[in-house]
Amino acid sequence: MATQKLYAGAKLREMRTRLALTQREFAAKLGVSLPYLNQMENNNRPISTTVVLALAQEFGMDVTELSTGDSERLVSDMREALADPVFADILPPLADLRLTASNAPALARAFIELHKTYRQTHERLASLDEALGREDARMQASPWEEVRDFFHYCDNYIDAVDRAAELFANRAENPGSIRQAALNSLTERGIQVMFSDIAPLRTYDAESKILRLSSRSTPQTQVFQLLLQVALISQDKLLEATLDFAKFQSEEARSIAKIGLANYFAGASLMPYSAFLTAAQEDRHDLELLSNRFGASIEQVAHRLSTLQRPGAKGIPFFFVRVDQAGTITKRHSATRLQFARFGGACPLWNVHRAFETPGHFLRQLAETPDGVRYISLARDVSKSGGSFGAPVRRYAIALGCEVRHAPALVYADNLDINNASAYEPIGISCRICERQNCHQRSVPPLERRLSIDTHTRGTLPYEVT
Repeated sequence: MATQKLYAGAKLREMRTRLALTQREFAAKLGVSLPYLNQMENNNRPISTTVVLALAQEFGMDVTELSTGDSERLVSDMREALADPVFADILPPLADLRLTASNAPALARAFIELHKTYRQTHERLASLDEALGREDARMQASPWEEVRDFFHYCDNYIDAVDRAAELFANRAENPGSIRQAALNSLTERGIQVMFSDIAPLRTYDAESKILRLSSRSTPQTQVFQLLLQVALISQDKLLEATLDFAKFQSEEARSIAKIGLANYFAGASLMPYSAFLTAAQEDRHDLELLSNRFGASIEQVAHRLSTLQRPGAKGIPFFFVRVDQAGTITKRHSATRLQFARFGGACPLWNVHRAFETPGHFLRQLAETPDGVRYISLARDVSKSGGSFGAPVRRYAIALGCEVRHAPALVYADNLDINNASAYEPIGISCRICERQNCHQRSVPPLERRLSIDTHTRGTLPYEVT
């Protein structure tokens, strides 16, 4: 098999800019000529092995970052945006999108942001009757989507917050004592913690310094909420500095992101990076074993596994997604080449949708995307009780997966016929950008293909994709 050439000009240029070096200075440190560096930065030449070694030795760079990052998700996001009917007559080829993502990532992000704004404007106009006369009927990005995209393009890994959480977790003698460490931290700050029969999971009165947690919630939820409050109080400066860096467009987005960062701190404290990574490798990523070891829920463990992307100490690149019963994606992250639809639901052929039919059981699936990449996917339903009779139960399904080349490190791959091509089910991202010709679950035609319609013949679909 031929070795794939590595083109990463944008990342090379970004690193040089971050180091405040001129091209001449950077070329000298890498041991290459100025014209050669210029060609690499413009993706006219691949990055040589000599340069890769120099980056690692001279600058301590995690060279795996050169071949991963935003390119694949940028291509996926652009393809989904271009699947909008407004682009039906001007659809650029996939090769052009890949060139844009690798050579001009800032332009790609600007285009995605522009389409997102257009879509939001279109949706607002569709509900004009409601919007007319409202003082807050202004056109801007949805705060929720803005925060979701922030974490998406950070690889769902926030280094400073993660390391601060790990430092806090080191105060606990073992994973089982993190609850006491959180209580001690709050008590040291004069905060009284009370467990009460209340519906909200957590309420905090800053004036009286009383934190009330619901006695109805599970022990895992109580610990998580304790750690979240620790983050909001003891790590406020760190959270605010991170928010300043993100430059959100609205106070609503900033507030949502602060909760997200506090949640991140809580999860990273409950499952500190180094200890959790080691345990995950020892337990072959068995979610139930890790759940018992760290006192976390199955969903918390699966989510944490998708964040193990610390430079120099990366775990397996996982994707993680959570969907509701309508198939709408409520959480999504991918450190793999598989990217999820930004709008709408996930592919109906994916096993995450079948998890609702088998509550309490793990479903395994070998899947292949249209680009030929093969994955192993694990799905399970997650129910969240309201804590009392008559209280609504929230039901979700989660999926965790990775490329099948990592199968030996996963207990869930045992006894699966990963070398049998027929064992892989075909899945896609979104019907509008999926090129499969014979999908029996297709909801709309792919925009990049022509259709053949025969009025005298009816198959599974009323048309054929050519």
